[in-house]
Amino acid sequence: MTEVAFHFNAPDKLGYACRLLRKAFGAGSQVVVTGSPELLRELDTSLWTFGALEFVPHCHGDSQGQRVQARSPIVLAEAPRTAPHQQVLVNLGEAVPDGFERFERLIEVVTQDDADRNQARQRWKHYADRGYAIVRHDLGQAR
Repeated sequence: MTEVAFHFNAPDKLGYACRLLRKAFGAGSQVVVTGSPELLRELDTSLWTFGALEFVPHCHGDSQGQRVQARSPIVLAEAPRTAPHQQVLVNLGEAVPDGFERFERLIEVVTQDDADRNQARQRWKHYADRGYAIVRHDLGQAR
């Protein structure tokens, strides 16, 4: 069964996602990131620019062939169900990701924005109603 974790109170969704992906890459994890097309484009740009001396290898799932996706440790995909990796799924979007149950782990990143928090509550309820154990990480307490 997929392990579900919510990372609440992220001050900046893209900045936090970049740090999370850098850590995952360093640990050798294979990650699929899902969200709106606009957000994924912003994340792509952020991954190229957030660290002057670091590069987090990634590709767009929609614009790259299966061979490139399979070799990339991080795939940005609107439709995670078709992504080649099944280890970690990071959801930056508003809805429950289609096909999340294929993954070993699902990480939901939630900001302090009221609308984002309300959408996260709906996703939490969805997972809980289906029997998924949910781990809560309050990023606000880490400071």
